[in-house]
Amino acid sequence: MNNQLYINEIQTLFDDVQRSEIFEDQKMMTDAVPLFPVAEINTKYEEEKGAEGFDLKDFVLANFDFLGAKVSIQRQDHLPIEEHIEKLWDELTRTAYEEKGTLLKLPKPYIVPGGRFNEFFYWDSYFIMLGLQVSDRVEMMENIVENCSYLIQNVGFVPNASRTHFLSRSQPPYFSLMLDLLSETTNDKSIYIKYYDTLEKEYAFWMDGEEWLTNGSGVKRIVKTEGGDLLNRYYDAEDAPRPESYLIDIEDAENASGEEFYRNIRSACESGWDFSSRWFADGENIQTIETLKLAEVDLNCLLWHLEMTLATASALQNFTEKNNYFSERAAKRRQMINKYFWDEKTENYKDYHITKNTNTPSEHIAALYPLFLKLADEKQAEAVAKAISEKFLYQGGLVTTTKKTGQQWDLPNAWAPYQWLGFKAMKNYGFDELAEKIKTNWCLNVERVYKNTGKLMEKYNALDTETIAGGGEYPNQDGFGWTNGVYLQLQHN
Repeated sequence: MNNQLYINEIQTLFDDVQRSEIFEDQKMMTDAVPLFPVAEINTKYEEEKGAEGFDLKDFVLANFDFLGAKVSIQRQDHLPIEEHIEKLWDELTRTAYEEKGTLLKLPKPYIVPGGRFNEFFYWDSYFIMLGLQVSDRVEMMENIVENCSYLIQNVGFVPNASRTHFLSRSQPPYFSLMLDLLSETTNDKSIYIKYYDTLEKEYAFWMDGEEWLTNGSGVKRIVKTEGGDLLNRYYDAEDAPRPESYLIDIEDAENASGEEFYRNIRSACESGWDFSSRWFADGENIQTIETLKLAEVDLNCLLWHLEMTLATASALQNFTEKNNYFSERAAKRRQMINKYFWDEKTENYKDYHITKNTNTPSEHIAALYPLFLKLADEKQAEAVAKAISEKFLYQGGLVTTTKKTGQQWDLPNAWAPYQWLGFKAMKNYGFDELAEKIKTNWCLNVERVYKNTGKLMEKYNALDTETIAGGGEYPNQDGFGWTNGVYLQLQHN
């Protein structure tokens, strides 16, 4: 549909379906594929909806295809966990050589996370690649990189996921780290040259609007502090309810306390942390969300890595001017990470509140990024390791924040990406015992849940290892791409 969001074309029907809650999960309708031309469905709906005995759900099921809406994989044979994961790679593989409904076409096969997530996701795919490396599935690693490149070249960035309603936002920029992983696996540095133009295009996306900034202002994903320094933030181009959580957003917006509630919600989704007390002005309630007022430590560390990768790729090609340019930008950003995200009072990395000109009070696991990418000095690393050990590490792994709010990216949940980031971060600075404890605690939790359920889950309860994780807008999903990847990598690292 040339990226035309067909949801806009069936807006009346879509609005009625989501408000009537005929499906338990609002994502169902966003993923539906029309069986007939949309104009024809609309006409039919307008003609029939007022008739006596009209059933909305029956109408929708007769006019849309919901095949593959949910991937749930549970075996009776209870294979050893690594054998199960090896089979899962094939069962979670999809192709989309043409657009269907909201699904974007991609040139190569890819792996979906599982459960309700039946499309290509950006940052998930990096952690999936960690497992593919162990499984020696190099071709699929190359496919993921190629799909990301295709999206950057054709859309201008990698969307949150490969659906048209995600074309207003990205996710944490992991493409340069994907190249590192692929280069390490294949021992081939020419990858950086092959995807040089793609790296530049993604960087341009994140820095778009830089020339319009004045001190203390923000444009799209970039802000200028009162002191005139550049930092990045998460952002979404739309200020409207998310189609995949339509009614939830409308209801939450009724009691919202700030401006641009929908854009703040969507911008938090770009971080992958949907949702967490990290984004809330009062630290408790989603109605106080203020993502747009924050510059985030994880995003700025990832963009430092992108700048360093561009500098390296420039040097490989003897692009002296560009090498100097990106090296200088990376050096400057490194200074800014230390200046704005290191909180001397608590001796930890925190997000920066742009309008209050101070660090946010939220203690969260994104503080690992400067250690994961070796940006912290020894004293800073020691302080972060102490906080991780005392405040974040529990029997079932690392939690994401120190607050329990009912949001899925808060206590007590442990998510796969941060077990890997925590393990690597501690290894980078010689805290080997702590690294092993992170690995062991989480892997044992994964194994326990697999033994009891036959499933690998999206997230885990780190405090009560007798309970499956919960919280958030939808039930805990199984499959599960990044859990499979991180588990394998940790066990074989």
